[in-house]
Amino acid sequence: MKQSVFIYFLFYLILLSCNRQKTTSSYFFQGDALGTTYHITIFPLQNSKPVSKKDIDSVIEVVNNSLSTYRPNSLISRINKGELIKPDYHFIRVYHAAQKIYRETGGLYDPTIGILVNAWGFGPNEKIKNIERDSTIVDSLKRYVGYDYLSIDKNGFLRKRYPQVYIDYNSIAKGYAIDCVGNMLAGKGYRNYLVEIGGEVLAKGKNIAKNRAWLVAIDNPDRQHGNKFISKIALSDQAIATSGNYRKYYVDKKTGRKYVHTLNPETGYPVQRHILSASVIAKNCTMADGYATAFMVMGFDASKRFLRAHPELDAFLVFSDAQGHIKTFKTKGVKLVR
Repeated sequence: MKQSVFIYFLFYLILLSCNRQKTTSSYFFQGDALGTTYHITIFPLQNSKPVSKKDIDSVIEVVNNSLSTYRPNSLISRINKGELIKPDYHFIRVYHAAQKIYRETGGLYDPTIGILVNAWGFGPNEKIKNIERDSTIVDSLKRYVGYDYLSIDKNGFLRKRYPQVYIDYNSIAKGYAIDCVGNMLAGKGYRNYLVEIGGEVLAKGKNIAKNRAWLVAIDNPDRQHGNKFISKIALSDQAIATSGNYRKYYVDKKTGRKYVHTLNPETGYPVQRHILSASVIAKNCTMADGYATAFMVMGFDASKRFLRAHPELDAFLVFSDAQGHIKTFKTKGVKLVR
């Protein structure tokens, strides 16, 4: 449902060759997670408890076993196959977070879009042939899209109104995994750290080595005619997640038409919007991740209206104007660094 735009860290110009490196003032970890990579920088305090790569990988593994649609035996995959299961703690937290965004966006953010994500070839299942030219396929699958088709009964079991309903939390799972790693680090007494998975970020405290807020740079969608980065943003005790439609897409060989991976639950088709990427800043990465996807579905104008109604969120939007020129928009709380 969502491909995160890579957020490049200004202090990671050269990746370290080992999985764990300790300097005089920080720890650095890197590895694989959720089909992508992670990079974590931690500045310890005097009473901080030891942390290892194993600790980090264990947290990510638990989230994967709950929420990954790419694992056939994960909890979400078993639910999608029709098993009657009591969701675990992680699934329930994400279920409720997604429900909040679903309701606030009038259903434009909907993780039950998974059946169509698969049909269009952007999920773990094989693409349905000729879906681009056969609206009856889309209509037949769209009837099973609706987050209100899910419920948790009084005994704790997840219920689906239709067995065909397919849940896809990939638009929010990376953000949630980042928050889980952050919670583990906070529990060990760390206050200044940065956790990044696949471009999504949780920045706590500050970069002690630089004595300033953490800095991230937002990818430029138009690299052929511009710089690699379009802007730099300072973060402290915040999370940022970015969704974009210029990396994950395909072009129909017969028509030459471009189909992006973000789908509109109302139509069942890939969105056709002028917005190119949406970076959302929130207190936690779970919500930032989900809202970033929602804004790509909503489009530029609707996203601006939503932001005015939700001052708890900040955002940096990249869009193309009527002449095709790349433009940006930011809310007041976004701290750009020149």
